[in-house]
Amino acid sequence: MNTQNNRKGLEQLQLKRLREMLQAVLPANEFYRKKFAANRLSDITSKELPKSLPFTTKSELVENQALYPPFGTDLTLPQERYIRIHQTSGTTGKPMYWLDTEESWDWWAGWEGARKLGAMAVSGGGQSTSQRLKTMIDYGVTVLVCTPTYALHMASEARKVGMDLAKESAIKITIHAGEPGASIPSTKKMIEESWGAKCYDHAGATEVGAFGFQCQSQSAAIHVNESEFIAEILDPNVGGPVGEGEQGELVITNLGRIGSPVMRYRTNDLVQPSYQPCPCGRPFLLLQGGVLGRVDDMVVVRGVNVFPSAIENVMREFPEIEEFRVEVFEKESMKELR
Repeated sequence: MNTQNNRKGLEQLQLKRLREMLQAVLPANEFYRKKFAANRLSDITSKELPKSLPFTTKSELVENQALYPPFGTDLTLPQERYIRIHQTSGTTGKPMYWLDTEESWDWWAGWEGARKLGAMAVSGGGQSTSQRLKTMIDYGVTVLVCTPTYALHMASEARKVGMDLAKESAIKITIHAGEPGASIPSTKKMIEESWGAKCYDHAGATEVGAFGFQCQSQSAAIHVNESEFIAEILDPNVGGPVGEGEQGELVITNLGRIGSPVMRYRTNDLVQPSYQPCPCGRPFLLLQGGVLGRVDDMVVVRGVNVFPSAIENVMREFPEIEEFRVEVFEKESMKELR
C-alpha cells in the first residue's frame, strides 16, 4: 500500500470537504462570518489553512455564549433545526452548550453509533455502580464504554463483593474516553487484567466531535480520523508546527458538523504526531500515546517537565493503589510535588 499516495488522496478529500463547509457556513454563521471577515477564503487549500485562518479558542466560544445566551452565534442554521444538545463538563470554567442538527448528529453518531452497527446499546445512566455491574452481568453485555478511571473503580467495587469480572462478565472490549488513561501503558494493563478484555482508547470533545480512535493493531497510539477532521500539531508557545516525534498542541478543524462547526480549534490537548505506517493500513495521522495530557497541566519541577499522565503511569504499576492525588506547592521559590 502506497502511504504517500494515500496521504495525497486524503488531502484532496479534506480540501473538497473544507471548501464545501466554508460555502455553507460563511453566509449564515454569524460567529465565523465576523471572525473570518478579514481573511481571503476564495482559494483556500487545506495546506494553507494554518496561515489563512485565525485560531478558535475555548475562551472565545465561552465569551460568545455569555454575550449571546444561551447558545451563542456559532449556529449555521435556524435554532429550530437543532435536535440535540450537549454540555461540556465545565472543569475549566463555565460549561458550554453545544447544539447538533439531525445531519450533524448523523455525522458523529455518538450513542447512535451502536445502533448503526446493529448492536444493542444499554444505558447505565441514573444507576449506582452496583446496579450497573448487575445489569452488565444479567444482560451479558460484551462492550463497556466509560472513562478509564471509572472502569478501574467498577472493578474495585466488584472485588469488594467477591466478583471477578474477568471470569464472571461477558465483557470482551472496553472503550474509554474523557481522560488519557487508556493509552497509559500501566493503566491500560490494569484495565485489561481487571476485565479480561481488550482496552481501546478513544478521543474527542463536546465542541469538536469524536476525532480519534485506537485501531485493532492495539499499538500505543490513536489515529486521527482525517477523513472528517484536519489536524495540526503546533508548538503552544510559538504557534509553528512541531516535527514528527515532537510534542505539541492539537488544533482541530471538523469537516462535517456544519450546524455548529469549529475551525482551527485549539484543543489544549498535548500530543506527539507520527506519520509512520500503521499495521492496519490506514494513512491517518497517529498520536503516539494518545492524548498525553493538557498543555496547561504541565508543571516544571526542578527543571523537569512533569505531566499528570506520567505520574499515573508510575502509580498504576501498584495495584494496591486505587486512588491518588498529586499536590503541587512551592518551597523556597521552587515547585514541589507531594
